[in-house]
Amino acid sequence: MSYEKIISELKQKKFQPVYFLSGEEPYFIDKISEYIERNVLAEHERDFNQTIFYGKDAKISSILETCKRFPMMSEKQVVIIKEAQHLAKDIGDFEDYIKNPQPSTLLVFCYKYKKIDKRKAVGKLLAKNSVFLVADKIKDWKLPDWIIEKVKSFGFMINQKNALLLSEYLGNDLGKIEKELEKLKVVIKPGVEISGTVIEDNIGISKDYNIFELQTAIGTKDVLKANTIINYFSKNEKAHPLVLTVGFLFSYFSKVITVQFSKNKGNDGILARETGVNPYFLKDYKIATRNYSPSKLVKIIGYLRESDLKSKGVNNSSATQSDLLKELIFKIMH
Repeated sequence: MSYEKIISELKQKKFQPVYFLSGEEPYFIDKISEYIERNVLAEHERDFNQTIFYGKDAKISSILETCKRFPMMSEKQVVIIKEAQHLAKDIGDFEDYIKNPQPSTLLVFCYKYKKIDKRKAVGKLLAKNSVFLVADKIKDWKLPDWIIEKVKSFGFMINQKNALLLSEYLGNDLGKIEKELEKLKVVIKPGVEISGTVIEDNIGISKDYNIFELQTAIGTKDVLKANTIINYFSKNEKAHPLVLTVGFLFSYFSKVITVQFSKNKGNDGILARETGVNPYFLKDYKIATRNYSPSKLVKIIGYLRESDLKSKGVNNSSATQSDLLKELIFKIMH
């Protein structure tokens, strides 16, 4: 069952005896378990009817004993096992309970960062007899679209470019992205667009001097703009460490190379999956392939690796981070 479907049914108070929440993306697991923890029982019912176990410390016998008891002065009781992946070796001990769960109990497994083997008996049983979630990581190229939808749910708007800017800097940590967006709820009114200025003023990412703008300048061979940005980076080294800039550029040029040699340049859908680039921005990568030949791209990967080593002190006794960045961008663009 999907995350959206599970939340929808919980809001409709369609509760089930067992929830097995698993997968690589902890954000969705946390959101569902938090909703159950805060909303299934009234506040006055929780003291006697809501129990939270932690997989690393809990005994399965204690969990099962709790699950089988009846609620006190309430229709339901909630039992949540956080970090349930630590019980992986003994998860089969829950088989009998899963076959015949206590109807008045909501048992929630938060089985993070991994999936259960559905070829085994307990895996098959959970897939059949529980609300079963497999939360996969959102692909990088889909992350800006996720941000746009999350922003809409908060009552704001954001364009593709600024959504990409957030995804580039905040990474695919959905919880971190949500926290940053939560800050904006305090300072801007519903319906307002989250512009580059809003992001710069409240999240601290410059709308003009950021890695995304640097990549665009390099890809279009706008030497003046690229130099302006790296001068800004050089004056703000704590916010723009060279090792991070090199990492972003390595990822960028790796994708440019993928576009350069792809047989699917005319199919943006396939190309987006191959590169991990949102289709909206593929045109920028295609421009870069026209400005940088295959042989030059190979050299650029070499420059980036060399700069990465020098930034860490290898074969570098005196060059500053600023010197190394300026040298790198010059080599790339000339």
